[in-house]
Amino acid sequence: MNELDPVNTPRPGLALMALLVSVPIPTVGVALAAVAYPEATWAKAVWMVGKAWMLAVPVLWLVYIEKGRLRLPRWSNRGMVAGHVTGVLIFLVIGVTYLLIADAWIDFALMREKIAAMGLDNPWLYAGGALYWCTVNSLLEEYFWRWFTYCRLRDLLPGKVGNIVAVGLAGLLFTVHHVLALSVYFDWRVTTLASVGVFIGGVTWSALYARYRNIYAAYISHVWADLIIFGLGAWLIFGNA
Repeated sequence: MNELDPVNTPRPGLALMALLVSVPIPTVGVALAAVAYPEATWAKAVWMVGKAWMLAVPVLWLVYIEKGRLRLPRWSNRGMVAGHVTGVLIFLVIGVTYLLIADAWIDFALMREKIAAMGLDNPWLYAGGALYWCTVNSLLEEYFWRWFTYCRLRDLLPGKVGNIVAVGLAGLLFTVHHVLALSVYFDWRVTTLASVGVFIGGVTWSALYARYRNIYAAYISHVWADLIIFGLGAWLIFGNA
């Protein structure tokens, strides 16, 4: 992460191969476990194996291709102001958008039914899941989508223009599997709007990493987004929404 001390500059062909064997995995996992076979244990198992594979590929890349050191990135304050500012803006936009469209576009009964089917109508399970997603999962996503995916795209697309394209593509690839997950809970209107929001978030966090080379700046901004999402979820399930 934070470039993690790479020794070798990888060839574009290797970068493309790494992307091809890793980036489609989240979409395949969501398509099987959430859309095509939501009740099947084997589909959930495939999703879990895919998740592990998605996290393993960057490690293998770092150790065997870049000859870097496997370690947690050192904390840095580079870009942290930008991380908080963009995070708060995203927080506010999500909150305001929810207030404007919730009553007209969201089927609350269906939402609660789907959430209950996952067992997340239990306050303790929901709190535990929210804690995980707002802390661990958001960091893992930054590790995969920003440090690994964006950087491999940058290897394929050198130069200033290539870097801009890499930021946009990283945001787009980050969005794809979220579209499938969103479609399980929302109609096409909410799914489309939320997907645009996910894309904007993905591009923002890729741009933060591209500018500051600090995964924690992107992570902090990402956490702000997850906080409002799970806060609204809690209100939907346990409040009076």
